Amino acid sequence: MEAHGGGGGSGSLRRVLVLAFCVAGIWSAYIYQGVLQETLSTKRFGSDGMRFEQLTFLNLAQNVVCLIWSYMMIKIWSPRSGSSSSSMGAPWWTYWSPGITNTIGPALGIEALKYISYPAQVLAKSSKMIPVMLMGSLVYGIRYTLPEYLCTFLVAGGVSTFALMKTSSKTINKLAHPNAPLGYGLCFLNLAFDGFTNATQDSLKARYPKTSAWDIMLGMNLWGTIYNLIYMFGWPHGIGYEAIEFCKQHPEAAWDIFLYCLCGAVGQNFIFLTISRFGSLANTTITTTRKFVSIVVSSVLSGNPLSAKQWGCVVMVFSGLSYQIYLKWRKLQKLQKKRKPL
Repeated sequence: MEAHGGGGGSGSLRRVLVLAFCVAGIWSAYIYQGVLQETLSTKRFGSDGMRFEQLTFLNLAQNVVCLIWSYMMIKIWSPRSGSSSSSMGAPWWTYWSPGITNTIGPALGIEALKYISYPAQVLAKSSKMIPVMLMGSLVYGIRYTLPEYLCTFLVAGGVSTFALMKTSSKTINKLAHPNAPLGYGLCFLNLAFDGFTNATQDSLKARYPKTSAWDIMLGMNLWGTIYNLIYMFGWPHGIGYEAIEFCKQHPEAAWDIFLYCLCGAVGQNFIFLTISRFGSLANTTITTTRKFVSIVVSSVLSGNPLSAKQWGCVVMVFSGLSYQIYLKWRKLQKLQKKRKPL
């Protein structure tokens, strides 16, 4: 009996340690990636004080690193590496469609950093539930509960109030081309494209159940690499050539880009581990809290001071997101109770 109890205790401790490891991995990878993203979008490099204007090049670099990373992970971990092609997941060519939106969406999101601050971008991109609920109610006739509408109101109210407030002159001076309406517009277009990407990925997963997270990562980044290479190097004066020339002149920027991409690949690794061990709800909770910490880090370390009213908006948004997570958890608990045999 004692041995059994000790085994259960050690199993619980191991589970807690794995969860702590996942939290630390996701937080450290994506918070540092956020710092690097903000650095690349606002810093003046070298003695000539040049800005890195080709921010969309980060997406190509991220695609290439994640493509290599996912291929390595499939070769190392996939039990299907030696199996026949008939038992494989979704074919590589099926990702061409979500690959387009997954190329355009993140490019718009990162381009927004030329026009709005990093905390503003994080807040705007945290309002993913708004277009989802609008599309659901207007197009598909889905009826949502009052608590769900309350979550949306808190997030929408917080983001819109934050957007209407005056940004500090210190933050504005760091931006390449300050333009709040354009910056927020790009973020919301990013969310719209992400919605299509996620829906198409879910459809592929349903059609090909044996498709793993690594398969999706490989397929998406393969097409992302192809599309970005065509866009950036398809003509003599493409921005890819400008980005490479900038990196040659400013090796510090090249190093920041490499670390940015590495953080993305490592962070994705921890996300997959979290979902496989603890479920998507735990992952949503970890990534949501990470966004809040990213805003705090940006405000304290990167010199983006927020007023008391702006902090109120941040709290308002993350209260809505936290309440949404609680509602999902409660729904999950009810489902689990129904499944339990009497």
